[in-house]
Amino acid sequence: MKLHLIIFAHPNSNSFTKAMADTVMEVSQQFGANTVVRNLYALNFDPVLSYEEMQGVWQGIIPEEVSYEQKLIQQADLITMIYPVWWMGFPAILKGYLDRVFTHGFAYQTGENGSVGLLQGKKMQHFINIGNNVEVYQAKGFAQALDVCLVNGLFNYCGITDIEHRLFGDLHIISDQERKAMLTEVAEKTLKNLTAV
Repeated sequence: MKLHLIIFAHPNSNSFTKAMADTVMEVSQQFGANTVVRNLYALNFDPVLSYEEMQGVWQGIIPEEVSYEQKLIQQADLITMIYPVWWMGFPAILKGYLDRVFTHGFAYQTGENGSVGLLQGKKMQHFINIGNNVEVYQAKGFAQALDVCLVNGLFNYCGITDIEHRLFGDLHIISDQERKAMLTEVAEKTLKNLTAV
């Protein structure tokens, strides 16, 4: 059975971002995938990478909660990340999750010829919510910058190259009908990507 790992980061359990996560989960379960949701705020995931933990990684000492997340990522056929962009980046809890979980020796390794990603063969989708207008983000180059830095840049480095992402904007001013259309798009993309793995 395919494993679909959903990583979700938003502190408001009544947010539209949460509605997206619920939609993805429902589609995945209806598809019959083994679906695992990691709601980072509900888990109260500690995002702080300490100096001691950083040093321990180089000695192969991985905290239990980090090792658990790494096993889920290793087993996942499809990884879905759902989050808002705040100040041109991930919410701090998601950034900290990536800092702690995507470690050297797990997500990448470095040798004489440079770094090599270790997470090849995985499919990934990102559903990203922004308060601004998507066309404005694109015109100003922000959308491309997010793609280069947050989406493809980071995960390509770790060996994940099959990545699809979608920005959703104007969430504070659009109608309920437009929001429903967005959720339908999220459901359709998720079904397509589950079918492809």
